[in-house]
Amino acid sequence: MTAPLMEDTVAGTFDHRGHPAKRSASGGWRSAYFIIGTEVAERFGYYGIEANLVNYLTGSLGQSTAMAARNVNTWFGIATLMPLMGAFLADSYIGRYRSILIASLLYILGLGMLTMSAVFSSHNPHDFHHTQNIMSSSPSHLQILFFFISLYVVAIAEGGHKPCTQAFGGDQFDENHPQECRAKSSFFNWWTFFVFIGISVVPCITMVFALLLFLLGTTTYRYGIKREVKNPFTGISKVFVAAARNRKISFSSEKAIEEGAQGALSQEGSSEFRFLNKALLEPNCLEEDGQASSINGVEEAKAVLRLFPIWATCLVYGIVHAQISTFFTKQGVTMDRTIGSSFEIPSASLKSFASVTIVLFIPIYDLIFVPFATILTRTPSGITMLQRIGIGMFLSTMSIAITALIEMKRLKTAQQHGLIDMPNVTVPMRVWWLVPQYILFGISDVFTMVGLQEFFYDQVRSELKSVGVALYLSIFGVGSLLSSFLIFVIEKATGRDGHDSWFNDNLNMAHLDYFYWLLSCLIALGLTFYIHFAKPYNYNNGRSAP
Repeated sequence: MTAPLMEDTVAGTFDHRGHPAKRSASGGWRSAYFIIGTEVAERFGYYGIEANLVNYLTGSLGQSTAMAARNVNTWFGIATLMPLMGAFLADSYIGRYRSILIASLLYILGLGMLTMSAVFSSHNPHDFHHTQNIMSSSPSHLQILFFFISLYVVAIAEGGHKPCTQAFGGDQFDENHPQECRAKSSFFNWWTFFVFIGISVVPCITMVFALLLFLLGTTTYRYGIKREVKNPFTGISKVFVAAARNRKISFSSEKAIEEGAQGALSQEGSSEFRFLNKALLEPNCLEEDGQASSINGVEEAKAVLRLFPIWATCLVYGIVHAQISTFFTKQGVTMDRTIGSSFEIPSASLKSFASVTIVLFIPIYDLIFVPFATILTRTPSGITMLQRIGIGMFLSTMSIAITALIEMKRLKTAQQHGLIDMPNVTVPMRVWWLVPQYILFGISDVFTMVGLQEFFYDQVRSELKSVGVALYLSIFGVGSLLSSFLIFVIEKATGRDGHDSWFNDNLNMAHLDYFYWLLSCLIALGLTFYIHFAKPYNYNNGRSAP
């Protein structure tokens, strides 16, 4: 009776009662559905804010187009960098399950505060004064402060929720079990599929639903055993400190280190990032397990360093991605958005074309493309993670180039109809011209975004899975902040001495097309460097990137 029971137990995990987790009663898709549902509901609230934020800032708060774009990019950047802190706390102290609970409660608080802020703004007492002075209806400084505090409470909640839900979902699949290992790769595809189904419902209510849905799955989850080991961040940082202290070591001593560690370091480990091998001489590292513990730390530090070139070269993708919620939306405002005689499409809803594309394309990718590609490449996932990311970056380059061409046509149409000095008049050009750029961005997300999720989750040790997801998110966070900085520099450079800025509030006098061409060149350059670093990359499981 003991053998079958042991076979049904998943090593290194326990259930909600603290007993060893059984494969037949926990984890797998039965648990993943709850976690995916939780993330879908959370995305309702998040995208409801993101899609409408730039219009709210330029409309209700009266900010300029450039300032609103910078504020959106800054908020998005911080919201996607906060997961680094949330992942650190979850992986080192709190645990992923508790982190999701705490973040969900904080999320509900922030969304509730945003709802109150919108109500206060809509009942501004100044609105009842019939005056032609537009500033009389502007919100007070206190209302603006309350709005931004609410906005950044959501950003903090995002820091705990986003990395942990995805990592906790991946934890439900056993990497050592053939069927569950294959299912985990598919999990990241369907995760993105369901997330992009949920784009716009009443935010606060759906976040409450997200928390309840997550709690419903409690009895089915597998929880990783908290091993009695030192904080993984401490071990990795100790390697860098030790290597820095021993940086002046002689060549002969360094060679002796490598020869002594040949049996423990991986085949490429002793020659890759050789300066970290000097950490093996640090006396303080030789504790408990002796040199073997130090060698494991060196291997982990090298694994983190191997990720950095991929992370850095993908930042330009994050910069381009930031434009979807800012200038793309403002472009749509100026164009003919009518359907029939009276109905007008909200410009913020144009982003749904990218989401619908993702929803439609992911089943095609997972059910048709992957099996077909597997026959050709004999790779279980069809193509490697790095190949998938690279294809998406190429599609993104095409998309931003098409965006520049469409903007050139919009400006030409405005000029032909004498609308250069008439920003409030609709440009006689149908908004459907913008649809191709949204569709291409959606397809590129299926490749690059999902590829980055799986890559950074897969290439870090089990104790750092939340951090791996946070590293993926930080690409979009840092990219968004870089976009904000780029807009600031270009606005100052092009708008001085009385000249019209590329980001003039009157988009008919602006030059977003120049900005898009600049981004197209940047992402093409980034793709070139990405290919250079991706080709020799060695996966942690021993495979080499083609």
